[in-house]
Amino acid sequence: MMADPVPLKPRRRAGFRLANPRWSLPALIFLFTFFVAPLARNAWVSLSGEGATQSGIFDYYLRLFTDPFYLGVLLETLKVSVVTTLLCLLVGYPVSYFMVHYAGRWNTLIVFCLVAPLLTSIIMRTFGWQVLFARRGLVNTWAMDLGLIERPLNILDSPVSVYFGLVHVLCPFMVLSITAVLQGLDRRLEEAACVLGAGPWRSFRNVTWPLGLEGVLTGSILVFVLTNGMFLTMLLLGGGTVKTLALLVYQQFNLTQDVGFASAMGNVLLMMALLGLFVQSWIKRRSIV
Repeated sequence: MMADPVPLKPRRRAGFRLANPRWSLPALIFLFTFFVAPLARNAWVSLSGEGATQSGIFDYYLRLFTDPFYLGVLLETLKVSVVTTLLCLLVGYPVSYFMVHYAGRWNTLIVFCLVAPLLTSIIMRTFGWQVLFARRGLVNTWAMDLGLIERPLNILDSPVSVYFGLVHVLCPFMVLSITAVLQGLDRRLEEAACVLGAGPWRSFRNVTWPLGLEGVLTGSILVFVLTNGMFLTMLLLGGGTVKTLALLVYQQFNLTQDVGFASAMGNVLLMMALLGLFVQSWIKRRSIV
């Protein structure tokens, strides 16, 4: 007669114990010195500058949100960021979809072509667009040779050239964000949709697109936030035709020397970036994606 098996006692899991808090002291000092202290000083300057003592500590912010010129610049900043995000999505999503479904062994080469421009200075890439869009540049020359236009177009120093430059710089962030999510999807879900009678478009609309929305959201927030803080593209390609808040911050620091007003604008840009991150976190908590 066999004896009853002895029940195994569950092993006690070792309690989680924090390391010595002193090990985090260098990281805390680094964060305070290069992150917290500059932000705190920037906020203090925006509230205690010379212009802020005339009618209150929020004078700079009141001027920024009530003056028609600065309010128009703020709205222009939002418009440029939204349009750039949509253009990057329209250009980047097909590239990501192709990389995941059809690129095969060429996937590594495509990733290299996406990452390689990020290793080049943004100033050099912007000057490259100046060469292409100049009145005697390649675009106008080819268009005239093909008989499409009779005289050179003024493409440079226009919103068109600005959007070309922004999409060129920021589109890789959108592509890589979407690709990372699409690669993690189960391909059998798309195959099951096709087996059940869904065509390619319906399978994409009902399966691929909803499941890949997290990558779209991440890429959109990333492009939106980066566009808010860019001014070199507007300065070199826009020629003053596109005025954004980041460009005004540069001008306030270097031309008018109004540090307090520039600090207030920088804080507004920071709040816009934090708002974008908050929206992303809120959407994820609501399980919309």
